Amino acid sequence: MTARPKTATPGDLQASGYLRLHPTILLLAGIHFLVDAYGNILAPLLPLVIPRFGLSLAAAGALQMCFLVANSVSQLGFGHLADRWRPRLLLVIGPLVAVSILTLIGLAPSVWVLAAVLVAGGFGIAAFHPPAAALVHRFGGSRKGLAMSFHISSGNVGQAVAPLVFAPFAERFGLELLPILMVPALAALALLLPRVPMVERLQDPTEISGFGALRPYARPLTLLYLIVVLRTLTSLSFGTFIPVMLVRQGWSVASAGAVIAAYMFATSLGGFIGGPIADAWGARRVIVLSLLASVPFLVVAPTLTGWPFVVVLSLGGFLLQSTLPVNVTFAQTIAPISAATVSSIMMGFAWGTGGISAPFVGMLADRIGIERALFAIAFAPLAAAALALPLPATTSLRTEVAP
Repeated sequence: MTARPKTATPGDLQASGYLRLHPTILLLAGIHFLVDAYGNILAPLLPLVIPRFGLSLAAAGALQMCFLVANSVSQLGFGHLADRWRPRLLLVIGPLVAVSILTLIGLAPSVWVLAAVLVAGGFGIAAFHPPAAALVHRFGGSRKGLAMSFHISSGNVGQAVAPLVFAPFAERFGLELLPILMVPALAALALLLPRVPMVERLQDPTEISGFGALRPYARPLTLLYLIVVLRTLTSLSFGTFIPVMLVRQGWSVASAGAVIAAYMFATSLGGFIGGPIADAWGARRVIVLSLLASVPFLVVAPTLTGWPFVVVLSLGGFLLQSTLPVNVTFAQTIAPISAATVSSIMMGFAWGTGGISAPFVGMLADRIGIERALFAIAFAPLAAAALALPLPATTSLRTEVAP
């Protein structure tokens, strides 16, 4: 008989290994790895999906947009729900829905059915992220930057692993056999999900919660939101269209998947390092410097070929995505209430808004070529860095910031 999961409280905080992180953070990181791995199933398969349905690059971008709106923008609703209701239910059901449905994309008989599968699976991803990020913030203790970096980096590593698994599998066995890959994920979730602790409520019912509680923090949260939008626009454009560009240049689907995997591994490493640095040096400083430093590498990358291309692209991704956990934790520190709602804005709504641009980047690539389109998008982090300058200058993420 399965034991009832223990109710989690911040007082349960115990060091776990050399990272000294709460066991709940490590557990959620493992689930996050699986959710984001299967959440990155579409991009590495686009070189196969595009000819199968006769899609233009703009149409491929529209598919990615539909998926991102479902798994990102809808996090606003799930975040609000998690603050007020039963977050553990979302933490359990979300991953199961995501991995079960997204592996069915290979069975879609039309592009409309494919879009429906992506949207349904995206809702599963969206349900998991806000309550998970809120719990990570709650149990992060004095190392909130490290905790969020570890959590988000685990998802980024999952995204990096996805092209190494899905692209070679589909290239060898066909898109129709992709549902087989739900089996190992469901087996892993069967081990992990029962261990998710009981969390009855993230927000005190007597406190003002949701979007209304965030009005005093509107200015800094808006700036952080726009920064995430621009960063997501840049990262998503490279992650979506580079596999297509490489296959058109003569690379195999598996090789193109390996390149994007290297890029994603670099972004996950950047995210892991960015949080602890922000704990010590200040979030605003890390955000500005990393965004500025990423631009030269991203600008040059589309002009290169072979290993120089892979190395420069990875360095650009490393610097660009090092701001990701910093943005989320900084927002939670600025507005230390309605943690799931804040997380849904930074991790969901902002990502989704950036994703809405994917069809327009695809239209630009149809007109001037993928390389030139990516070259133009590579300058977006400059605007994001400028938006970061008015943010509060905190010394670390361990202290709360007045609005």
